[in-house]
Amino acid sequence: MTSPTTIDPRGPRFAAGLTTLVLAFVLLTAGSGLSLALLAAQTAVFAAGAFGGLQRAPYGVLFRRLVRPRLAPPTHLEAEAPPRFAQLVGFGFTAVGTAALLAGVPVVALAAVGLALAAAFLNAAFGFCLGCEVYLLGRRALRARSGTVSLAPAREDAPA
Repeated sequence: MTSPTTIDPRGPRFAAGLTTLVLAFVLLTAGSGLSLALLAAQTAVFAAGAFGGLQRAPYGVLFRRLVRPRLAPPTHLEAEAPPRFAQLVGFGFTAVGTAALLAGVPVVALAAVGLALAAAFLNAAFGFCLGCEVYLLGRRALRARSGTVSLAPAREDAPA
């Protein structure tokens, strides 16, 4: 999943804002067919970003076509790999939530959606990508295990 592709860091934050709205609505409509449909749709959005790349993800397309043309050029670019990993984590949580709703275990679904919502909100509101941080910690751990330890903190904008 390592990719040398760089992205405008405002795109994932925009996507996190939309994800926050969708997942909040999932929780507000819990127990309805709408809740299941929205959660399944968000799971598909995460799958597109995780497996197809952020440029192909629906929220990435919206950002690129509707939002980015109205903004100044980005001051820096970031590696795609950490936010793409975050999409994979989001996919995992929403897939568990969707499966739990289908299996009739709403408490598991609500917990999974709540965790995904918390992570999306942190990114949307504060620019803190929890999945990205987990990715970077994992990369550091793998480097340490292979004997190539770096004492310098990993930068989000450095290619993975």
